Amino acid sequence: MKGVIFTGFLEYVETRFGSLVTENMISSCDLATDGAYSSVGTYRHSEIVQMICKLSEISGISIPLLLQDFGKRLFVLLVSTYPEAVDCTDDSFSLITAIENRIHVEVRKLYPDADLPTFSHEFLGADELKLLYTSERGLADLAHGLLLGCFEYYKEEVVITREDLSGGTGKKVVFMISRMAK
Repeated sequence: MKGVIFTGFLEYVETRFGSLVTENMISSCDLATDGAYSSVGTYRHSEIVQMICKLSEISGISIPLLLQDFGKRLFVLLVSTYPEAVDCTDDSFSLITAIENRIHVEVRKLYPDADLPTFSHEFLGADELKLLYTSERGLADLAHGLLLGCFEYYKEEVVITREDLSGGTGKKVVFMISRMAK
C-alpha cells in the first residue's frame, strides 16, 4: 500500500485525536516501520489495519466509521496533492467514472508497484450510478469515505446504498449512488 495513505492516516489521527492518541496508537501496534512512513514508500497493508483497529479501541469509534471519516479527509488530501485529477471534471460522476481508466492509469505511471482496487460502473440514469468496488484488502468503508469526500468537494447531495457481495468482508461491494437534482 502506498505511503501517501499512511502519511495521510497519521495526519488524520493527529488532527482529529491529537498527538497523544497518535503516539499511543503507534506504540501499541507491532509495526515493522515503527510508524515511520514516507508518502512515496510502499508498506504492508497489515500495518494500517493494525493502526485502525487500535484507534477504534482507543477512541471507541467503530472501524467502519473511522475508515469513512478518514476517507473523506483523504479525498481532500489527494485533491490538494494531485489537483490534475479533478481539473478536467465538472462533477462527482465525471470523476468517479474516470477512476479506473484515467486516474489509476496515472497512479500506475507514478507507482508501477501500486496494488489498487478496481472500480467498474454502470449508469442507471443521468443521476444514478452503480459502482462496483473490488479489492483483496477489503477497504470498502474507506472507498465509501472517499466517495463522500468527492460529493462534498463538488457540493452535491447524494444517497448512497451499498451491498457487500463478499459475505461481509468488504472485498466486493456495490455502491448505488443517486444524486439529488440541483
